[in-house]
Amino acid sequence: MTIYDISKKAGVSTATVSRVLNGSIHVSEATRQKVMAVIDKYGYTPNAFARGLGLNSMKTIGIMCADSSDIYLAKAIYYLEQKLRANCYDSILCCTGYELSGKKSAMNLLITKKVDGIILAGSHFLYQDDRDNQYIVDAAKQVPVMLMNALMDAPNVYSITSDDYSSTYEATKYLLASGISDILYFYNAVSYSGQRKLAGFREAMEESGFPLDSRLIQYYSGSPEDMDAMVEHLTRLHMKGITFHGILASDDLLALAAVKYAKQTGYSVPEDFSVIGYNNSILVKCCDPELTSIDNKSEKICQHLINTLMGVLCGTEMPGKTILAGELIRRGTTR
Repeated sequence: MTIYDISKKAGVSTATVSRVLNGSIHVSEATRQKVMAVIDKYGYTPNAFARGLGLNSMKTIGIMCADSSDIYLAKAIYYLEQKLRANCYDSILCCTGYELSGKKSAMNLLITKKVDGIILAGSHFLYQDDRDNQYIVDAAKQVPVMLMNALMDAPNVYSITSDDYSSTYEATKYLLASGISDILYFYNAVSYSGQRKLAGFREAMEESGFPLDSRLIQYYSGSPEDMDAMVEHLTRLHMKGITFHGILASDDLLALAAVKYAKQTGYSVPEDFSVIGYNNSILVKCCDPELTSIDNKSEKICQHLINTLMGVLCGTEMPGKTILAGELIRRGTTR
């Protein structure tokens, strides 16, 4: 039962039903009673957040991202804004940074702007400690909150994500099948998505019977723009005698650094050394040979997210979780 069903059965417009649900004074008592009679008869529970049909809608969606200079997030924001515009919605973008305080401030700002919904672009907004996620739960009491690339169970929170665990698992298996067992996992994020990727790598290695050397799981904590520092990180490992002939990286930038490291070390790619990146971004064309990378279907995720949000705003029952499969795109940096 949706707001459209109520309007048909009551013989009024969806706008009139919305006015009744919003308690508007611009509805006659007779019409109000007619609509409420249908609601009572069919046990309809109004979605208090379906304001897209209401008189108070600003036709505006808030988008929060940690860092819009991130190549993955920048492209995602582009997709989101294009698809919102196609649905006649404007957007307000807040670049929050990575601190919780900045995220809370941006969330409060968007709520005061009376946006119709809020999109959290990227998995950095979700924390392991549920108390740190309360700001999301509180916001969802007022507007629908959409999580892109993270999963959370809470009322009026909708999650659309790529299956990072399975994608990384399959990529690891692919490297192992090509004859490389000394694989280094190179990552730079401990977000929800980052944790799922690491878990997929661990599971594939353990399942295949290869001992998991903790030295072959390397976290890069430096600047995401400092390619030389990434290469130096790998070079230091080589100088310590840590051997690896394949790298699975959590994003394409780290993977480019891995290709650069391999060539500086004297390896031939992919004959002696294989590299897989993540996101299948424009960066895959920026090395020779071109980079094998996992396509996490960013545009498809954004389309599903906006479709879900539009459904929620129209009062339609929508799935709380949508998980999409990624795809390994094989190019020249793997055998």
